[in-house]
Amino acid sequence: MKFPKVSGSNLLRQKQILPASLQGELNLLFIPFQQWQQRDVDGWVPLAREIEEARPGFCYYELPTIQRRGWFAETMLNEGMRAGIPNPKTRERTITLYLDKKAFRRELEIDSEEQITVLLVDRRGTVLWRTTGAYTPEKEGQLRQFLIDYPSLDGDQS
Repeated sequence: MKFPKVSGSNLLRQKQILPASLQGELNLLFIPFQQWQQRDVDGWVPLAREIEEARPGFCYYELPTIQRRGWFAETMLNEGMRAGIPNPKTRERTITLYLDKKAFRRELEIDSEEQITVLLVDRRGTVLWRTTGAYTPEKEGQLRQFLIDYPSLDGDQS
């Protein structure tokens, strides 16, 4: 399965085309559909940060996914998110997607918007690993095992 070609802007107001704009050889994508799901994303971030620091070529992104709206409504939402996120690195890695959510979910076989979707994709957008919902130690173990089995860029195992 491939991550579909979509466009959005990060919170630094830079246009992004995914998956081409993803910087990592491996990219962990957090896809929330509802504002309250940010707490689930936040639960995953310490693990993502730790892996990013330890494994060259690994990056993570937050992709708030929102049904298309008019320009004004989208601008207001983006500026509200910007105001709530002062850290420039977090702004850079938060890419808001305004799109047809049903079509997007269908392409990625996401059954529900009731939980976040977490995808690990390569540079080309191939989905290598996935889960849904809040962080748990079991999900961490599954991700870490996948990363152990997946060779790193420098030939070492992480």
